[in-house]
Amino acid sequence: MGGTMPNPTLESSSAKTETSAHAKPTLLDAIRKIFSKTQDADEQKVVARRRRFVMAAVLGTLGVNFLMFLRFFFPRALYEPKTTFKIGYPSDFGFGVDTKFQNQFRIWVVRNTEGIFVIYAVCTHLGCTPDWKPSEHKFKCPCHGSGYDSEGINFEGPAPRPMDRARVELDPEGEIVVDLSHLYRWPKGERSQFNDPGAILRV
Repeated sequence: MGGTMPNPTLESSSAKTETSAHAKPTLLDAIRKIFSKTQDADEQKVVARRRRFVMAAVLGTLGVNFLMFLRFFFPRALYEPKTTFKIGYPSDFGFGVDTKFQNQFRIWVVRNTEGIFVIYAVCTHLGCTPDWKPSEHKFKCPCHGSGYDSEGINFEGPAPRPMDRARVELDPEGEIVVDLSHLYRWPKGERSQFNDPGAILRV
């Protein structure tokens, strides 16, 4: 009869404490799970992006290498400017130096009392393109100062000989045809080719 009687109030309080103690971890666990799932999803997205980037880089590299491989089957062709072309009729050219074909064909068309001839606009010193100076009535090389008269004959500077002349002839329709693959020269100390057939049109 002397034993201690259980206190229902204490037992109830203890049970509530145990219940609340068990409830809190459950809520925290749920929150942790939510955040862990979010982190997992973000990590998966990052991994997926990395995989796509790596795949794109690999495919791009393979594609470039494949194109380089195909390049060997299609060698690059270098197209040289035309060496034969028409410049018009003799009546289109007056006396003096005509420079309208200098940029396109690198030539000057000259007409004098002897006829029409075409000077190849290349300095015989180092290959620069001289300029026609109408006020000075001469060709002047801007690179090293070589000077040529209106017929392309050198008279000053380091140029060793006159500029070359291109072959000229008339086609069946009467147009002037210029052929830069056939040049006439006047080497220093040698015979001039400027009076050879094809070097000048006697018109």
